[in-house]
Amino acid sequence: MKKKSPCFTGLRDKNPNIDFHGRGCLCIEYFSYLSNNNLMKFDVILAGVGGQGVLSIAYVIAQAAMVEGLEVRQSEVHGMAQRGGAVLAHLRIADKKIAGDLVPKGGADMIISMEPLESLRYISYLKTSGLVVTAAEPFKNIPDYPEIEKVHSMIKRLPKWRIVQAASLAKEAGLAKTVNTVMVGAASGFLPIKSHSLEATIAGAFSKKDASIALANTNAFKLGQDAVKEAKSGK
Repeated sequence: MKKKSPCFTGLRDKNPNIDFHGRGCLCIEYFSYLSNNNLMKFDVILAGVGGQGVLSIAYVIAQAAMVEGLEVRQSEVHGMAQRGGAVLAHLRIADKKIAGDLVPKGGADMIISMEPLESLRYISYLKTSGLVVTAAEPFKNIPDYPEIEKVHSMIKRLPKWRIVQAASLAKEAGLAKTVNTVMVGAASGFLPIKSHSLEATIAGAFSKKDASIALANTNAFKLGQDAVKEAKSGK
């Protein structure tokens, strides 16, 4: 009778669907099991154009994650940001060490975009089960920008999406420049970070500024949260 590898005995009993192929502890399935069960990892692509505060969103989410003791890796890739060029940031969050800074193609759990067409530009990064959260308003920095209705229609064909009227919510919050904070609020319910940690990070970031600015950003965060709760979305 063939002897079982002792290191798999308990694992095999609990997980009969794992095929060990009679191999030792280096089998692929064993490491896949460990990875899937012992590692929380959440990968985010943040997109927009220069001047929209994409990197500020990355900063807030990263700081809040670190406050909660999570590991964070971030990489920024941007073009002519000051002239309205594309801005892209990779943000990786996990409860253990992360191997690299860049989110692989097909690996993003979420795309957060300040501009709807930019969300589609990086759609190849999104998992099939991933979510797109984007501001509704276009930033028309190219002469042949497509009709916004067509852009929204393409986003709504995705399995999971949220389109947020971020500009109007920022005005409602009391400051038009808080659009990026609205988007943090809109994404907050899907991130592996507690809402109060994000809100505290936002409050801290504006604590040395005018009180009205800090209040407007706090309001923007909450309005973004509420908008997503009420919004129609993909299934």
